[in-house]
Amino acid sequence: MSNEKLKVSGVTYTTRDKDYFDKRQLTRSAGVWGLWGLAIAAVISGDFSGWNFGVAAGGFGGLLVAFGILVVMYYGMMFAIGEMAAAMPHSGGAYSFARKAMGPWGGFITGMAETIEYVATTAVIVFFSAAYANGVTTELLGFDLTGNMWIWYVVLYLAFIGLNSLGSNVSFRFAIIVSIISIAILLLFGIMALASGQIDWASLWNIPADPNAFGSSTFLPHGVLGILFAIPFGVWLFLGIEELPLAAEEAHEPARDIPRAGFWARTTLILTGLLVMFLNTGILGAEATGAAGEPLLDGFRAIVGDGWAAVLGIFALLGLLASLQGIMFAYGRNMYSLSRAGYYPSGLSVTGKNKTPWLALLVGGAIGFAALIYLDWVTAQDPEGMGAVAGAIILNIAVWGAMLAYLMQMASFIILRVKHPEMERPYKSPWGLFGASVAGLIAVLSFIGFLINPTFLPAIYAIIIIYVIMLVIFAVWGRHRLILSPEERYAVHGVHE
Repeated sequence: MSNEKLKVSGVTYTTRDKDYFDKRQLTRSAGVWGLWGLAIAAVISGDFSGWNFGVAAGGFGGLLVAFGILVVMYYGMMFAIGEMAAAMPHSGGAYSFARKAMGPWGGFITGMAETIEYVATTAVIVFFSAAYANGVTTELLGFDLTGNMWIWYVVLYLAFIGLNSLGSNVSFRFAIIVSIISIAILLLFGIMALASGQIDWASLWNIPADPNAFGSSTFLPHGVLGILFAIPFGVWLFLGIEELPLAAEEAHEPARDIPRAGFWARTTLILTGLLVMFLNTGILGAEATGAAGEPLLDGFRAIVGDGWAAVLGIFALLGLLASLQGIMFAYGRNMYSLSRAGYYPSGLSVTGKNKTPWLALLVGGAIGFAALIYLDWVTAQDPEGMGAVAGAIILNIAVWGAMLAYLMQMASFIILRVKHPEMERPYKSPWGLFGASVAGLIAVLSFIGFLINPTFLPAIYAIIIIYVIMLVIFAVWGRHRLILSPEERYAVHGVHE
């Protein structure tokens, strides 16, 4: 192990020898469709649960406007991310972009935001998956774990940590298969809903207008602010697609395939998002949709009754499990890259015989599991007050991390375009600086939506406290123990290994 030191940008690097990186290797096994599958798998659970809280927050009209705003944001953002990923094809993704543009502190803040996003998103998906699974087993088998949902959490975490530890080739194949199955389930729901004759388009607007809300109407029952409140839940229809750069060291041709996969995944998700928004809400009505814990399963129940809905719920559960695999991949690679560079304990980046960061997967899962247990405990103390918003709270933690990561990435794109025009860019964003600026502005608006919604402020305060603690640790200890990983070497010397 080399002890050579390098001091730059207020941090100290240690140059590690080949043995260090040999223990931290990934395997290239993904083409464009494997990457497409990973992106779809990471997001598709949002079509099954979570998005519907946006109907409660802003009414159907508020969510619809929020969806349109988010389509613009994700187009501008994914074009920019595609450009940066092609120029910096490292597994660090967002952290590596910010590290090059804003130095070690910017890289650490951005990387930690993605850790919060992906660990919390995984916990949300486990939460919803457990609810779906328990609903299915209760109706079909009489097996009900209500009150002991931690058992479902353990089963789901262990099963998918195991799956993600089998190797990236298994992960990408699984992602393609479950993505296709999930899309087929959504199409089946759409066909059944249209053929049932039970869609009531008037029920899209059955949430009463709040006379005290500015700009309230049948279209916007909670007024203009309802749009801001709906944005964090509308994000759930896209959140996770930005993980594609994290697969750069496992893609055969990342500079070409990551932008292409991002485009096709984005188009797919817009179509599936519109399908569930209109048809699921049209079947249940806006008021019932906004309060549903399992909106798609409730939609199947409304069409075919409880018995058959439970059978279809098994297939609906696959959509949630698809995202569980995809997002778990994301937090594993995010923690791996930050660990390999020394921002997190370096042991987290060790890869096993299957070339996967199994310890990072395990630690991220343990953190998410602990958060769910705490949330269950808080809900038990106040079942009427917390029960209805438990999933929404942890969902907002995930989106908070995402919005900060989005904002930092768009700032990185603008800085890199202005300060480093000499960078080799195999792919260039067609929306350029304008698209990145608009995407960053929408991310800021989403932050405002968090801050003016008092329901979620305790969770935001908790995240801020965690951030302060981690930044203090980095300032006192961590910044003197960084390692010249591929991301850091490119940021410091401007060369790829």
